[in-house]
Amino acid sequence: MKNKFYPCLWFDGNAKQAAELYTAAFDQAVITADNGMVVITEIGGCKIMGLNGGPMFKPNASISLFAIFEDAAAVDAAWNLLSEEGVVMMPLNNYPWSEKYGWVQDKFGISWQLMITRTGMTEQKIIPALMFTQAMAGKAEEAIQFYTSVFPGSEIKEISRYEKGEGDVEGTVKHGRFLLDGQLFVAMDSSMAHAFAFSEGVSIVVNCDTQEEIDKYWNALTADGGQESMCGWLKDKYGVSWQIVPAILGSLMSDKEKGQRAMQALMKMKKLDIAALQHA
Repeated sequence: MKNKFYPCLWFDGNAKQAAELYTAAFDQAVITADNGMVVITEIGGCKIMGLNGGPMFKPNASISLFAIFEDAAAVDAAWNLLSEEGVVMMPLNNYPWSEKYGWVQDKFGISWQLMITRTGMTEQKIIPALMFTQAMAGKAEEAIQFYTSVFPGSEIKEISRYEKGEGDVEGTVKHGRFLLDGQLFVAMDSSMAHAFAFSEGVSIVVNCDTQEEIDKYWNALTADGGQESMCGWLKDKYGVSWQIVPAILGSLMSDKEKGQRAMQALMKMKKLDIAALQHA
């Protein structure tokens, strides 16, 4: 798993506790880094960042994490841990799309969709799932087409639409799967009266090898109504938050000699400048 893209989950000081829950809930899960501010967990090779950002933002179900299992017992074990003190959104049960599926928000506010699937159906253990709600309901297909046009190595794998009488607006996206640079994402529309929409509570990190990549993705994702923020963060025209960062950022920040200066330089930037960070 190359992890060019990975979700960043916003926490109020309890990222380590959340990471410990996830390593207990999932097989092949390990905490790979913890500097107090950022905690990195890998689940089946899929990277998840936990950020201790404070009380400013809270995650919600607009971006959930699909967790794929091949064994029913493993689904049950993960569900029991993640649902403890959490909120069940769809009970763990048999559904038309899976013999065992459930949607739960854990006690830290992170939403998980757990599903058993056929052996070998996907090699990606954790799949970010975007739900387009409120003013963005009905925009999922447009967004899928936009994202796959921005990133190389991308492909639309499947788009299934609501039919008449299926409980949502006919023709909107019931389930869409798409690849960004070889990594799988899911998107769906929901016109129901949700109290949540996309926010900084869950963002998508994009690791970039060159300044050219940073410039390209930053310009594309902020176009047509997107919004620049600070420290490499932005919102696209659909409200989804992204972090466009150099792949070497972690090593720069952990450098004992240059790390503090690099951090001070980063805090003054909107779009990140690799050369300026390196020479800080």
